Amino acid sequence: MATPAPIDHSILGPVARGEYALPHDVLGIHLDGDTATLRTRRPLADAVTFLVGDAEGEITRVEATHEVDGIWVAAVTAADGAPDYRVEATYGPDTIVIDDPYRFLPTLGEVDLHLIGEGRHERLWNVLGSHLRAYPSVLGEVHGASFAVWAPNAVSVRVKGDFNDWDGRGYAMRSLGSSGVWELFIPGVEIGARYKYEINTRDGRWIEKADPMARACEVPPLTASVVTDSHYEWNDAEWMAKRAQTDPHTSAMSVYEVHLGSWKKGLSYREAAEQLVEYVTWLGYTHVELMPLAEHPFGGSWGYQVTSYYAPSARFGVPDDLRYLIDKLHEAGIGVILDWVPAHFPKDSFALAEFDGTHLYEHPDPRRGEQKDWGTYVFNFGRTEVRNFLVANAAYWLEEFHVDGLRVDAVASMLYLDYSRNPGEWEPNQYGGRENLEAISLLQEANAVAYRVAPGAVMIAEESTSFPGVTTPTDAGGLGFGLKWNMGWMNDTLRYIGEDPVNRRYHHGELTFSLVYAFSEQFLLPLSHDEVVHGKGSLLAKMPGDHRTKLAGVRGLLAYQWSHPGKKLLFMGQEFAQGAEWNEDRGLDWWHLDDPGHRGVAELVRRINELYTAHPALWADDFTPGGFQWLDANDGDRNVLAYFRTNASATGVPLAESDVVVCVQSFSGATHEGYRVALPFGGRWREVLNSDASEYGGYDVGNLGMVEAREEPYHGRSHSAVIRVPALGAIWLTPER
Repeated sequence: MATPAPIDHSILGPVARGEYALPHDVLGIHLDGDTATLRTRRPLADAVTFLVGDAEGEITRVEATHEVDGIWVAAVTAADGAPDYRVEATYGPDTIVIDDPYRFLPTLGEVDLHLIGEGRHERLWNVLGSHLRAYPSVLGEVHGASFAVWAPNAVSVRVKGDFNDWDGRGYAMRSLGSSGVWELFIPGVEIGARYKYEINTRDGRWIEKADPMARACEVPPLTASVVTDSHYEWNDAEWMAKRAQTDPHTSAMSVYEVHLGSWKKGLSYREAAEQLVEYVTWLGYTHVELMPLAEHPFGGSWGYQVTSYYAPSARFGVPDDLRYLIDKLHEAGIGVILDWVPAHFPKDSFALAEFDGTHLYEHPDPRRGEQKDWGTYVFNFGRTEVRNFLVANAAYWLEEFHVDGLRVDAVASMLYLDYSRNPGEWEPNQYGGRENLEAISLLQEANAVAYRVAPGAVMIAEESTSFPGVTTPTDAGGLGFGLKWNMGWMNDTLRYIGEDPVNRRYHHGELTFSLVYAFSEQFLLPLSHDEVVHGKGSLLAKMPGDHRTKLAGVRGLLAYQWSHPGKKLLFMGQEFAQGAEWNEDRGLDWWHLDDPGHRGVAELVRRINELYTAHPALWADDFTPGGFQWLDANDGDRNVLAYFRTNASATGVPLAESDVVVCVQSFSGATHEGYRVALPFGGRWREVLNSDASEYGGYDVGNLGMVEAREEPYHGRSHSAVIRVPALGAIWLTPER
C-alpha cells in the first residue's frame, strides 16, 4: 500500500473550515514520484473510499483514513500519472458516490489572468462568474459549473448555494495569485442553481456577496446569483449584416423610450416581444430604448441603481427571453438601445459595495467615491480592473444581446469632480482642474471598444453641461460618443410651451436659441421619462388652455421635435398624450386610445414617423448647418417659425433637385389667415402634414393639400406663398416633382 505524502497538519484545520486560500494544494490529488496522495473533505462520514479508475475503466477501491476535522486521505501507486477518481462516502446506512471539486485544473489560463491584471480582458464575462463546463473522464464525462471572482483583498473565499445546502465550508476557492481572482469548479452544478460567495475579510468577518459577473439573478427581492447558459439561436443575421454596413449617425432615428415594467404591467420579455413589437411597428419608430434592464433590487430606481451589471432583470424572464425580445424587434426592423449606468451603484450589502471588505469597486476617498444626491457609490474609474469590468460590460450587452446602442446615464456626474458638491467636498485633479480624468478615460475606452466590437451600433450620452467634444472622436481628443442628448433644447422648449400663447412673443428667443448651438455636437432631442414624472406633469399637462387646446399643443410640439435638427426620442405614453404623469407602479393609461382626441395624437406620431423615415431631408444632415435653413426666424409676434430641412449638402445634389421639407410651425393660439411664407424655389408644394387635420383631432385648418410658390420675393427668397397656418399647428410642405 502506498504511503500518503507528509503534510503540515496545522493547515488541515483551516482547510476543513474552508478558510485556506490554497485548498487545492491540500485537497484533491498530488503526485510525488510514483505515488499519488488523495485527500477529500467529508465531515461526519463514517467511512470514505476512493474509487480510482485506470485507462481501461477498471476501478480500484482504496480505503481512506481520517486525518483531522473530516479530512480523509489515501495513497495509490500512479506510475502513469494522476489517475481519475471518485469519492464514496458512507453516512450510517447511506452511501453516496460524488466527484471531488479539488481534482480539476484552474479554468482560467495565464493569458486570461494577465489580461485581467492589465485591465484589457474585453470578454471578461467568459472567464469570471459562473459557467457550465464538461470534462472527459474515464469514469464518465463530468458536468458542473466553474466559479471565478475577483476579490484581491480577501483572506479566503467560498461558494455556497442550493447545491450544497448553503454551506460553503466544503467549497473553498483557490487564490490565483496576484491577479486577485479566486476559482473553483464544482461538479454536478446545473443551470438554474442559485449561489453566493462567502468572503473572509482581512478584519476577520465573513460577508455574503452576489456574483458581480453573474449573468442571471433571482427575482428581487431575493438576491442570489443564478447559474445560466444561453441556448438561444438568433434569427437576426440579416439585420446585423445590414447594421454593420449602416452609419447610425446619418440615418433616421426616432426612438420610443420604454420602461418595460410599466408599459403594461405584468408583461414578460416574451409577451412584450408580441405586444410591444406590434405597437412600435404600428407607430413607425425606428428604435426602442429600454430603460435599464440590468438587475436592480429597488424597482423605484427605474433600473438606475444596478447591483448585477451582467444579469438582465429576472422580473421579466431569463436572459434568453430578453434575447428573444430583441430578436423580434430586429425581425420587425426596429433597433434596440439599452440604458447603461456606469456612473454609480447602490450601497446594498449583498452586492458590489465594499465587495471584499474594502472599497474595491468604489473609490476609497468619499470625496470621489460617494454620490450623495442618490445615496450611492461612485466607481473607482482609475483602477484597471474596475475599468475593465465596465468596458467589458458595455461590450457584453452589444455582443451577447445584439443591442444596437447604449445610452449612457448621468455622464455629467462622471465628468466633474465637483458635481453636486460644495467647496471643500471635492479634490481637484492632478492639474488643479475639476475634470475627472479617470472617468473621461473610461468613457473614451468604452466608446472606442463599443464602436469596434459592434459595427453600426451607437453610443449616446445623457450629458447636460457644455463639456466640449462629447461627440468628437477619441482620436481627436473627444469622449467618442456618437450622439448627445440635447438637454438645452428640451429645457428651453418645455419652458416656452408652458407659457400662455399670448406671452410667447416675449420668449421667442428660447425657441430660436437652439439653432445657435445645434451643430456644436451630434444631438438627439429627448422628451424623456425625466420630464413627465415627480410632479412635472405629462406633456399634456404642461400645455396651457382647455383640453382640446392642450391636445393641439402636444401635436404641434411633436411635429416641431421631428422637424428640428437632431435624432428624436419620446417617452412612452406621450405618443397618445397621456393625461397623468408617469408612475412606475402602474401601467400606461391605454384607455386614452379610445378617445378620438388622444387617438389622434397617436395617429399624428404615426404619420410624422412615416414622413420622417421617407424623407432623408429630415435626418441625413442633422449635424451641419447645410441640413437646415431659416425661412423666417423672427416672427415672434405671431409665434411662428419657418424653415426647411434638406439633404442637399449631404448628397451634393443641387437644392432644387434634393429632398426638401419646408416646415411652418405656429405656437400661436390663433389661426393665421393669409400668412406669407418664403419658399426655397418655385412650383407646386404638397402639404404632406397638417397637425390640425381632423384625423389627428384638429379643426382641418389647412391648405387643401397643395400650395403654389409664386415668383414673389420674400425674406431674401425668390419665391413665396400665402397659406393658412392653424393655431398651435405645423404645416410641412414638399415640392411636387
